[in-house]
Amino acid sequence: MLLFDNVTKKYNDKITALEDVHFTVDKGEFFFLIGPSGAGKTTLLRLLIKEELPTSGSIFFDKIEVPKLPNKLLPNYRQRLGIVFQDIKLLPSKTLEENIAFALDIIGKEDKEIKETTEYLLETVGLQDRKNLFPEQLSGGEQQRGAIARALASNPEMLVADEPTGNLDPDNAFQILDILKKINNSGTTVMVISHDRDIVNQMKTRVIKIVGGKIVSDTKGDYDSFKAVKKEKKQVEKKEDMFEGLEKDIQEIFEKAKIDKMEMVLNLTGADLENLKFSKKQKESLEKYVSNYLNSKK
Repeated sequence: MLLFDNVTKKYNDKITALEDVHFTVDKGEFFFLIGPSGAGKTTLLRLLIKEELPTSGSIFFDKIEVPKLPNKLLPNYRQRLGIVFQDIKLLPSKTLEENIAFALDIIGKEDKEIKETTEYLLETVGLQDRKNLFPEQLSGGEQQRGAIARALASNPEMLVADEPTGNLDPDNAFQILDILKKINNSGTTVMVISHDRDIVNQMKTRVIKIVGGKIVSDTKGDYDSFKAVKKEKKQVEKKEDMFEGLEKDIQEIFEKAKIDKMEMVLNLTGADLENLKFSKKQKESLEKYVSNYLNSKK
């Protein structure tokens, strides 16, 4: 679902926020991104929503190359992501119910669907009885739950929560964690940016640790679990070896289409091959090549 492909982000010659960040995320995963303040976590989020562009490398969400996405398509792309920001961003002049309804109205939902979906989302986060209150009348935990409900308004494929328990007491923090687990169990991919050791240890799930702009560990377990990440080779260094044995004419098609990694080849559909003008013989050759590749990985 998500690929950060050797992403580097430099703000100037002296400030490198991210350096050669490489990781993949499968559909339906629940994982934490952890690290100290200034490690690059927020920069990574900004790159994901195309608030900023990488200096080198690229980011793929499903089949979308995010940095190359035209700005006119950006709103539709962002609707596929539900973002819960660290500063919550609920509209202070609207009630909790109106905040959620407003998010649904923006994406063009009809009045009946807005009402039904708003009620469902309030129920999901356990705030039906607080719907008529304004954000300032809600506790910190309630505001955070309301922000999660609003982020779910577009039925996103992936929910990203930036420090969702940062300012909460343990009871409220674990309430938020239970809600995120429920959302994940419904099929939504969940990424939690956090420095909360207790909630990370509670989940016993995948933990990606970033320090000084580099991923230093990617493993499953507790906050302090550690598994060093092997440095990924640059794509240009491994492209030739990866397609070794594949007919030259197919390699040329891939080169023109900027298909330069095996993950992209494995995601090609029949319609994609038609669009790339593959002949019947080329399709058969590619099918055999992919089959041999997959067998070699068993």
